[in-house]
Amino acid sequence: MSADPQQPAADWTAATATALGALLGAAVDGGQFPGGVLVAGQAGAGRTVVSRGVVAPECGDARPDEHTRYDLASLTKVLATWPLVGTAVRAGLLDLDAPLRAVLPQLPSPGGELTARQLLNHTSGLLPQTGLARYQHSGRPLIEHLCAEPLVSVPGAHHRYIDRGFILLGLLLPELLGQPLAVLADALWRGLGLDATAYGPLPRDNRLAPTEQRLRGAPRTWGIPHDPSAALLGGVAGHAGVFSSAADLAAFAEHLLAPSGPLPEWFALSRRPLVPVEPDLARGLAWIVTAKGSVAYHHGFTGTSLYLAPRTRRFVVLCTNAVYHGWDRTRLAELRARALRSLLPGD
Repeated sequence: MSADPQQPAADWTAATATALGALLGAAVDGGQFPGGVLVAGQAGAGRTVVSRGVVAPECGDARPDEHTRYDLASLTKVLATWPLVGTAVRAGLLDLDAPLRAVLPQLPSPGGELTARQLLNHTSGLLPQTGLARYQHSGRPLIEHLCAEPLVSVPGAHHRYIDRGFILLGLLLPELLGQPLAVLADALWRGLGLDATAYGPLPRDNRLAPTEQRLRGAPRTWGIPHDPSAALLGGVAGHAGVFSSAADLAAFAEHLLAPSGPLPEWFALSRRPLVPVEPDLARGLAWIVTAKGSVAYHHGFTGTSLYLAPRTRRFVVLCTNAVYHGWDRTRLAELRARALRSLLPGD
């Protein structure tokens, strides 16, 4: 299933939602996770929403829909941190290729010599293990601790997907823009009309999908980030911690796919391939992009994904709590691969 750019929008969205919905339903029926929601759409030409299963057993027979909120995990990187970095760049407050020390002179080496571009495209050489607990109650700012750590590779040389670079960016943004990260992000989302998008903690209810039960007999993770580093940072971090709905993610996709404006222009710059990831895939600024730049996308560890095809202005949103029974990368592998193929140009 690949995209036909000449296919009418209504036909494409309906066919894509049906095909992907069948895979989502098969995973739910097979007990892989409680349920989920997906949206296939074309900016300015409508959307089709499909949902399967239940929000979670804790929520009774509540069915998920486009307004059910899910833990986005690493989609936080592109929904919060990445657009705010674009804001700082547009305002002349951040040079992507200047060392971080140009913004905060007190940052130690070697991290203070890294650039925002290297953090965004995952070529910083920072330690892959997050391990923030060791720095609690030290009396020293966390950003200084992270910058003082040794590097594992030469900056700019190798792609290694890690959270630490976006944690650093999340700590840097308040210094650049003068407000806490949660306040900055909230203003961004409200300006885009994303009213269901927020950092936690959030109250537990049947409109919010719980994730994993970390300890036997303990309450399930619900309304607080599944990501332990984001939880350690109080739920607000540059790499994880945001909750949102399929409807808000679809609206965000339409903003990115608009014909003009600051956010579409930042997206156009960010989806230029910068460093190879694997055959036919590269990393831009935050986003993974296909070899010819026809699709840009990002995943979240909890079971979320966002795919965008700028040339056709089509998109696919996926929201699940696929870590409900623990992490298994195979649960969404076929569905995610089909979602990507649905947006690729036909042979």
